[in-house]
Amino acid sequence: MRQVTGWGAGRAVVVFGTLLALPFIFSQDWVVDIAFFGLMYAVLAVAWNLIGGYAGYIWLGFITFFGLGAYALTISFQHVVLTSVWSPFLVIIPIGLGLAALSIPVALLLLRVRGATFAVVSLAVLFLAEICASNWTTITNGAEGMGMPTPPIAASLFSRPFYLAMLCLLAVVLLFSWYVLRSRLGLMLFAIRADEERARGLGVPTTTIKVVAFAASCGFAAMAGGIWAYYVGFIFPIFAFSANTMFATVMMVYLGGRGTLWGPLVGALLVAPAQEYLAYTLGNSQLYLIAYAAVFLLVIRFLPRGIVPTVHDSWVRRRARGAVGGSERLVST
Repeated sequence: MRQVTGWGAGRAVVVFGTLLALPFIFSQDWVVDIAFFGLMYAVLAVAWNLIGGYAGYIWLGFITFFGLGAYALTISFQHVVLTSVWSPFLVIIPIGLGLAALSIPVALLLLRVRGATFAVVSLAVLFLAEICASNWTTITNGAEGMGMPTPPIAASLFSRPFYLAMLCLLAVVLLFSWYVLRSRLGLMLFAIRADEERARGLGVPTTTIKVVAFAASCGFAAMAGGIWAYYVGFIFPIFAFSANTMFATVMMVYLGGRGTLWGPLVGALLVAPAQEYLAYTLGNSQLYLIAYAAVFLLVIRFLPRGIVPTVHDSWVRRRARGAVGGSERLVST
């Protein structure tokens, strides 16, 4: 595995230092609220990229585990009086690990198919989960929803613990993604994305590698869902298993750069705040979805590889031209 470069470490310090300072610089609750959802989508985008970007499997049932994590935490605290705002955050860790393990048989079943077939079948899993949550009233309370107990924290500081918890989760999932990208696991995932049959012929344990990436992405999604449920306080199946959240996550990954480390984070931090702002300003009209679709079409048309790869390639070409120009001047002298 390659060592951390000074440039990479410095970039991480700047990004996370800025994100850490944000809720203390801006005192307005609505700013922190939008920033929280930006971080949530960043976690989801980076986690989805493990299987959708590195391995190339367009996993459209991903938000199923986001919803399962939300319900798992909410059900766990149905009859508990919170004495500390931090208690549910500790429970989120075993929930994420448990749902990652639960996703393994799902992965073994779904990953038998590939391409468009996998995408369609996986999307059916999301709709099936929403239907089950809406009708399994004895467990989820159905379409009436269910809520978390109120955390013991002052209203003026309400958003801060949730923001910090989501920021910590983002740091963990990004670090894990960096490790995968720089390890043999990442190399094997990219080999699967390029040509799975050839990778298998070269001795890559394709099924095992895909299941590991699948389970890790689902575990992180479940933890994000738990933090989200605790933050919003009351959840419904239609929001916990939202297709809009699923497609937004995929669009953010494609916008930033699928299969890159920083691309999903860049895409999420650009799109998610804009989405939340438009949703607030336009209300229930959902006109922001039209803007969403337009952005996605523009990305596919003008930035098919995403922002990060496009900017990186442009920078490399500029340096190459500068080096060639410098060599020509040296020769002429």
